[in-house]
Amino acid sequence: MSVPEIPVLRIGAQGEAYESLEVQSIQSIGNKGEAVKVHFANSGLVKRDMLDLKAARKALRRIPCRELLGMVKEAGERFLHDTLPLGLHDEQSPDDYVRQLSATSGLPVALVRRNMGRLKIVFDEVETILQGLSRGITPGALDQGYGQQNGLPVSFVPSTDALAVILPSNSPAVNALWIPSIAMQIPVILKPGREEPWTPWRIIQAMIASGVPKEAFGFYPTDHEGSNAIIRRVGRVMLFGDDRTVAKHAGDPRVEVHGTGRSKVLFGQDQIDDWEKHLGLLEESVSANSGRSCINASTIVVPRHADALAEALAQRLLAMEPKALDDESARLSGFANPRFGEAISGMVDEGLKAPGARDVSVALRSTPRLIERDHMTYLQPTVVRCDSLDHPLANTEFLFPYCAVVELPQEQMLEQIGPSLVVTALTEDREWIDDLLAYPAISRLNIGPHATCHISWDQPHEGNLFEFLFERRTVAFANA
Repeated sequence: MSVPEIPVLRIGAQGEAYESLEVQSIQSIGNKGEAVKVHFANSGLVKRDMLDLKAARKALRRIPCRELLGMVKEAGERFLHDTLPLGLHDEQSPDDYVRQLSATSGLPVALVRRNMGRLKIVFDEVETILQGLSRGITPGALDQGYGQQNGLPVSFVPSTDALAVILPSNSPAVNALWIPSIAMQIPVILKPGREEPWTPWRIIQAMIASGVPKEAFGFYPTDHEGSNAIIRRVGRVMLFGDDRTVAKHAGDPRVEVHGTGRSKVLFGQDQIDDWEKHLGLLEESVSANSGRSCINASTIVVPRHADALAEALAQRLLAMEPKALDDESARLSGFANPRFGEAISGMVDEGLKAPGARDVSVALRSTPRLIERDHMTYLQPTVVRCDSLDHPLANTEFLFPYCAVVELPQEQMLEQIGPSLVVTALTEDREWIDDLLAYPAISRLNIGPHATCHISWDQPHEGNLFEFLFERRTVAFANA
């Protein structure tokens, strides 16, 4: 069987696949051979193509927004069910996609299928998402540039000719964030993660098969220089990465950074004595999607019962063990590059050397945190009891099911938690709820028993995509 080759897709008037002389070989886990060859775009090609973004936008603007919404919805069916082109010479069935992504990323097939389902929801609900993010603007208003909203005249102008997305390799579901851009008539330029070219490529093919012009898509596997060329030359950029990567662009309004989430669960004084009934919520918040999302809870803050809660949570997470990738009950992802798992485990061990923290899980488990299996490393779920939020292992997150449990009086929580992507607050205390609602450093606030990983796609996620891509302005017609 031949090894598939994925080419560069050049955005704009080019609209064509490009086979480079520079090809990156991605191996299947376990020395099972070459999984795919990915053609690389050098920075010169990237710079040249970024001059042609207006043509890409023009191709999308020829199609009314209402029709694009239908195409995106149809693409969801194709993404989930159809056999689609893979590179220039091969095809990929849905089962092929699941197997290939699992084989290069270390995600169990069950998690890949679950992520396919989550992406399908975004395709299906794209019109609702547009309504939610734009606060009810009609598709026709995007076509003509003005319209009515709640009975008032409004006009929006695009702030960019394209949206660039520098994607990670850790979770296919992050592709959900750029899908609505196509329905808003904004082309996309995608730089895939090294081990995960599969999902963005398959979504693009599903969109093209549904009628979206191929000129609207750029697919640029590239190196750091090429990534920097994309970031510098595109009007709006969605950037995923660790704190060090995204910090360089934190002050750039063109760049929406998606770094560590530092998501949390806070127990109120009024609910903490019933903590045991929320163990299922805590387990899901920490471990969903193998703990690899920025919306996974990485810190739980309680006014009392921290020791008992930490031990009970660690006990529940013991069942989450390394299993074969094709085991349908597998919930824990491995690290395709074993050194990543080793490095992260070493960071936890280094943090434990600082006074004020103890690994609760290791005392309950008969095996170490770091496990080798099937040529990968796995990090087993770890709950750490920290004395304060200032400890190096508190208020941080790692790429596996990890959580710190900290005891702190309720009245001090908002003074100390810092920026948090998601906070689930378990309380019915009206006064504290008002304080939480007024606290500006929480991007998404759940009041009551919602897992932190619960997503409403029609609500903003680390920024509002519509407001990122469009600016409001005033338009007046003299004869209106």
